[in-house]
Amino acid sequence: MKTWKREFITRAGEDPIKLRSARTSVNSYMRRARCLFAPGAIKHLGVALPSPLPFEGVAFEPRSNTRYHSNIDPAKLARAAQKELATSDEPVFLAFLLALGAGLRRMEIDRLEWPAFHWNNQVIKIRRTKYFEPKTETSIRDVLVDPEVMSVFRGYAARATSNFVIEGMTLSLKGATSNIYRAQAVFERLSAWLRRHGVRACKPLHELRKEFGSMVNRKHGLSAAKDLLGHADIGTTAGYYIDKPHQATSGLGPLLATKSRGRKIVEFNQTTKTAGRSPGASKAPGSPLGLRRR
Repeated sequence: MKTWKREFITRAGEDPIKLRSARTSVNSYMRRARCLFAPGAIKHLGVALPSPLPFEGVAFEPRSNTRYHSNIDPAKLARAAQKELATSDEPVFLAFLLALGAGLRRMEIDRLEWPAFHWNNQVIKIRRTKYFEPKTETSIRDVLVDPEVMSVFRGYAARATSNFVIEGMTLSLKGATSNIYRAQAVFERLSAWLRRHGVRACKPLHELRKEFGSMVNRKHGLSAAKDLLGHADIGTTAGYYIDKPHQATSGLGPLLATKSRGRKIVEFNQTTKTAGRSPGASKAPGSPLGLRRR
């Protein structure tokens, strides 16, 4: 297995971007393979397994920085979607709103039904249905939606011809447990539209969900973003879905008095001239706070 891992990474060459992708893929494959030999998985097999188990002793690659870095202007993108998609391609527009305005996963969008909308409370309830199995128990949640966005959804709901929000192919109960997307064609059109508008991520639709998490975090904090995204671990939210944390300082500035024992404290200004300094006089050392006395 060590040989496979080394060869896999070597095929990426020296391109830093391809190397980063290869290391991420190696770690992903190893995690999935190791799960096959986890104690909970093998205790029911009733067969003898080799010792050591496969992948035992094979180290993971160092974890890359996975923090989301936004390249999206959500206001500009929303205006473009309203202008170009709202009437010409309604399913794509609805998928766009559910991803950027509610942070839903692809499967949640695909299987979402109109009864999940609780209009008076401005909430979309993500629940288990006969057509949908949540990813985890923490995926079962209430997503509070902006009133303006909810009003748009209500307009589309009034003229819907299907119980599914994204209208398209029907789905049998037999196919409800599969990972086949009813609205695959809709997702492909939305991804193509997003790329034309500058969203260059490998998964443009998922990028909207990350942008939603970042917007919630900036306004309401990390815990709120975790809950609305349906994550079990706040580390997942912080490590993969959040662009910029709240900007914070020590708060010392307001504590500084404008006058101290008759000596005035002024902000540093490079244009300020110091009077009375002789040509050979040394400059006073700068303060860590960028302040000086006179």
